[in-house]
Amino acid sequence: MIARLAGIVDSVGPDGAVIDVGGVGYLAYCSTRTIGLLPPPGGAARLLIETHVREDHIHLYGFIDATERDWFRRLTTVQGVGARLALAILSAVAPEALTLAIVAQDRAMLARADGVGPRLAARIVNELKDKIAGLALMASQPVSRGGGAVPAANGAIADAVSALENLKIGRAEAYGAVAAASRRLGEGAAVEALITAGLQELARGAER
Repeated sequence: MIARLAGIVDSVGPDGAVIDVGGVGYLAYCSTRTIGLLPPPGGAARLLIETHVREDHIHLYGFIDATERDWFRRLTTVQGVGARLALAILSAVAPEALTLAIVAQDRAMLARADGVGPRLAARIVNELKDKIAGLALMASQPVSRGGGAVPAANGAIADAVSALENLKIGRAEAYGAVAAASRRLGEGAAVEALITAGLQELARGAER
Protein backbone atom coordinates (compact mmCIF):
# COMPACT_ATOMS: atom_id res chain seq x y z
CA MET A 1 0.00 0.00 0.00
CA ILE A 2 1.50 3.34 -1.07
CA ALA A 3 1.06 6.04 1.59
CA ARG A 4 3.46 8.74 0.36
CA LEU A 5 5.37 9.75 -2.77
CA ALA A 6 8.48 11.93 -2.71
CA GLY A 7 10.20 12.64 -6.00
CA ILE A 8 10.31 14.93 -9.00
CA VAL A 9 7.25 16.31 -10.79
CA ASP A 10 7.32 14.79 -14.27
CA SER A 11 4.11 16.32 -15.59
CA VAL A 12 0.96 18.02 -14.35
CA GLY A 13 -2.50 17.74 -15.88
CA PRO A 14 -5.98 19.00 -15.04
CA ASP A 15 -6.79 15.87 -13.00
CA GLY A 16 -3.47 15.01 -11.41
CA ALA A 17 0.29 14.74 -11.67
CA VAL A 18 2.96 12.20 -12.51
CA ILE A 19 5.65 11.99 -9.83
CA ASP A 20 8.98 10.41 -10.82
CA VAL A 21 10.32 8.35 -7.93
CA GLY A 22 13.61 6.66 -8.76
CA GLY A 23 12.80 6.49 -12.46
CA VAL A 24 9.26 5.18 -11.99
CA GLY A 25 6.40 7.55 -12.81
CA TYR A 26 3.38 7.37 -10.51
CA LEU A 27 0.12 8.98 -11.60
CA ALA A 28 -1.69 10.55 -8.66
CA TYR A 29 -5.15 12.04 -9.11
CA CYS A 30 -5.39 15.35 -7.23
CA SER A 31 -7.71 18.24 -6.44
CA THR A 32 -7.10 21.54 -8.22
CA ARG A 33 -5.89 22.90 -4.86
CA THR A 34 -3.10 20.33 -4.64
CA ILE A 35 -2.24 20.72 -8.33
CA GLY A 36 -1.95 24.48 -7.85
CA LEU A 37 0.47 24.03 -4.96
CA LEU A 38 2.81 21.67 -6.80
CA PRO A 39 6.05 23.01 -8.30
CA PRO A 40 6.46 23.03 -12.10
CA PRO A 41 7.86 19.92 -13.82
CA GLY A 42 11.40 19.25 -12.62
CA GLY A 43 10.68 20.45 -9.09
CA ALA A 44 10.77 18.28 -5.99
CA ALA A 45 7.38 17.30 -4.59
CA ARG A 46 5.91 15.25 -1.78
CA LEU A 47 2.36 13.93 -1.80
CA LEU A 48 0.40 11.99 0.79
CA ILE A 49 -1.33 9.12 -0.96
CA GLU A 50 -4.55 7.18 -0.61
CA THR A 51 -4.36 3.92 -2.57
CA HIS A 52 -7.62 2.50 -3.90
CA VAL A 53 -7.43 -1.07 -5.13
CA ARG A 54 -10.19 -2.52 -7.29
CA GLU A 55 -10.47 -5.67 -9.35
CA ASP A 56 -9.71 -3.80 -12.56
CA HIS A 57 -7.38 -1.01 -11.42
CA ILE A 58 -5.19 0.55 -8.76
CA HIS A 59 -5.65 4.32 -8.39
CA LEU A 60 -3.51 6.69 -6.37
CA TYR A 61 -5.02 9.90 -4.96
CA GLY A 62 -2.52 12.55 -3.92
CA PHE A 63 -2.80 15.35 -1.35
CA ILE A 64 -0.52 18.25 -0.57
CA ASP A 65 -1.21 18.01 3.18
CA ALA A 66 -2.84 15.83 5.82
CA THR A 67 -5.83 18.14 6.22
CA GLU A 68 -6.95 17.59 2.64
CA ARG A 69 -6.27 13.85 2.84
CA ASP A 70 -8.32 13.56 6.03
CA TRP A 71 -11.22 15.39 4.40
CA PHE A 72 -11.01 13.04 1.43
CA ARG A 73 -11.35 10.12 3.84
CA ARG A 74 -14.35 11.70 5.57
CA LEU A 75 -16.12 12.57 2.33
CA THR A 76 -15.76 9.08 0.91
CA THR A 77 -17.59 7.65 3.95
CA VAL A 78 -20.75 9.41 2.75
CA GLN A 79 -23.08 7.28 0.67
CA GLY A 80 -22.88 8.38 -2.95
CA VAL A 81 -19.50 10.13 -2.65
CA GLY A 82 -16.75 8.25 -4.44
CA ALA A 83 -13.10 9.19 -4.77
CA ARG A 84 -13.50 11.35 -7.89
CA LEU A 85 -16.48 13.22 -6.44
CA ALA A 86 -14.57 13.80 -3.19
CA LEU A 87 -11.76 15.39 -5.24
CA ALA A 88 -14.32 17.55 -7.05
CA ILE A 89 -15.63 18.79 -3.69
CA LEU A 90 -12.08 19.53 -2.46
CA SER A 91 -11.42 21.37 -5.72
CA ALA A 92 -14.48 23.58 -5.19
CA VAL A 93 -14.25 24.11 -1.41
CA ALA A 94 -11.01 24.40 0.59
CA PRO A 95 -10.72 22.03 3.59
CA GLU A 96 -11.00 24.82 6.18
CA ALA A 97 -14.14 26.11 4.44
CA LEU A 98 -15.63 22.60 4.43
CA THR A 99 -15.63 22.54 8.21
CA LEU A 100 -17.54 25.81 8.35
CA ALA A 101 -19.90 24.78 5.55
CA ILE A 102 -20.92 21.61 7.37
CA VAL A 103 -21.26 23.13 10.83
CA ALA A 104 -23.23 26.04 9.34
CA GLN A 105 -25.28 23.59 7.20
CA ASP A 106 -24.40 25.60 4.11
CA ARG A 107 -25.57 23.18 1.43
CA ALA A 108 -25.18 25.79 -1.30
CA MET A 109 -21.41 25.92 -0.75
CA LEU A 110 -21.12 22.13 -1.13
CA ALA A 111 -23.27 22.27 -4.26
CA ARG A 112 -20.57 24.38 -5.95
CA ALA A 113 -18.79 21.12 -6.75
CA ASP A 114 -19.57 19.41 -10.04
CA GLY A 115 -21.82 16.43 -9.42
CA VAL A 116 -23.17 17.60 -6.06
CA GLY A 117 -26.85 18.46 -6.10
CA PRO A 118 -29.04 19.71 -3.25
CA ARG A 119 -29.97 16.21 -2.07
CA LEU A 120 -26.38 14.98 -1.92
CA ALA A 121 -25.24 18.21 -0.28
CA ALA A 122 -27.85 17.68 2.44
CA ARG A 123 -26.68 14.09 2.93
CA ILE A 124 -23.05 15.19 3.28
CA VAL A 125 -24.03 17.72 5.94
CA ASN A 126 -26.21 15.25 7.83
CA GLU A 127 -23.70 12.40 7.80
CA LEU A 128 -20.63 14.47 8.68
CA LYS A 129 -21.89 17.07 11.15
CA ASP A 130 -21.40 14.78 14.16
CA LYS A 131 -18.05 13.46 12.91
CA ILE A 132 -16.55 16.96 12.78
CA ALA A 133 -17.93 18.19 16.10
CA GLY A 134 -14.40 18.63 17.47
CA LEU A 135 -13.23 20.54 14.41
CA ALA A 136 -16.31 22.73 14.54
CA LEU A 137 -15.67 23.55 18.19
CA MET A 138 -12.10 24.63 17.39
CA ALA A 139 -13.35 26.77 14.51
CA SER A 140 -15.99 28.55 16.55
CA GLN A 141 -14.59 28.69 20.11
CA PRO A 142 -14.06 32.31 21.18
CA VAL A 143 -10.88 33.27 23.00
CA SER A 144 -10.71 35.86 25.75
CA ARG A 145 -8.34 38.81 25.57
CA GLY A 146 -6.13 37.01 28.07
CA GLY A 147 -5.78 34.09 25.66
CA GLY A 148 -7.98 31.55 27.48
CA ALA A 149 -11.09 29.98 26.09
CA VAL A 150 -14.42 31.40 27.18
CA PRO A 151 -17.99 30.18 26.62
CA ALA A 152 -19.48 31.22 23.29
CA ALA A 153 -22.22 33.81 23.30
CA ASN A 154 -24.37 31.57 21.13
CA GLY A 155 -27.37 33.89 20.88
CA ALA A 156 -25.31 36.91 19.84
CA ILE A 157 -23.27 34.84 17.39
CA ALA A 158 -26.41 33.38 15.82
CA ASP A 159 -28.00 36.84 15.50
CA ALA A 160 -24.83 38.26 13.94
CA VAL A 161 -24.62 35.38 11.45
CA SER A 162 -28.27 35.92 10.54
CA ALA A 163 -27.64 39.63 10.00
CA LEU A 164 -24.74 38.93 7.64
CA GLU A 165 -26.87 36.40 5.75
CA ASN A 166 -29.45 39.15 5.26
CA LEU A 167 -26.67 41.07 3.49
CA LYS A 168 -26.48 38.20 0.97
CA ILE A 169 -23.33 36.72 2.52
CA GLY A 170 -23.15 32.92 2.38
CA ARG A 171 -23.92 31.12 5.63
CA ALA A 172 -20.51 29.46 5.92
CA GLU A 173 -18.66 32.70 5.18
CA ALA A 174 -20.84 34.56 7.69
CA TYR A 175 -20.31 31.90 10.35
CA GLY A 176 -16.55 31.92 9.86
CA ALA A 177 -16.33 35.72 9.96
CA VAL A 178 -18.44 36.02 13.11
CA ALA A 179 -16.52 33.18 14.80
CA ALA A 180 -13.25 35.00 14.07
CA ALA A 181 -14.76 38.25 15.33
CA SER A 182 -15.93 36.54 18.53
CA ARG A 183 -12.44 35.17 19.16
CA ARG A 184 -11.00 38.66 18.71
CA LEU A 185 -13.59 40.55 20.80
CA GLY A 186 -13.90 38.03 23.61
CA GLU A 187 -16.78 37.08 25.87
CA GLY A 188 -19.91 39.19 26.03
CA ALA A 189 -19.47 40.99 22.70
CA ALA A 190 -22.70 42.66 21.57
CA VAL A 191 -24.45 41.65 18.35
CA GLU A 192 -23.67 45.02 16.73
CA ALA A 193 -19.98 44.68 17.52
CA LEU A 194 -19.90 41.15 16.15
CA ILE A 195 -21.57 42.29 12.94
CA THR A 196 -19.11 45.13 12.44
CA ALA A 197 -16.09 42.98 13.27
CA GLY A 198 -17.44 40.19 11.07
CA LEU A 199 -17.69 42.55 8.10
CA GLN A 200 -14.12 43.64 8.79
CA GLU A 201 -12.98 40.00 8.75
CA LEU A 202 -14.71 39.49 5.40
CA ALA A 203 -13.08 42.63 4.00
CA ARG A 204 -9.64 41.45 5.11
CA GLY A 205 -10.26 38.08 3.47
CA ALA A 206 -11.22 39.77 0.20
CA GLU A 207 -7.97 41.75 0.24
CA ARG A 208 -5.76 38.66 0.61
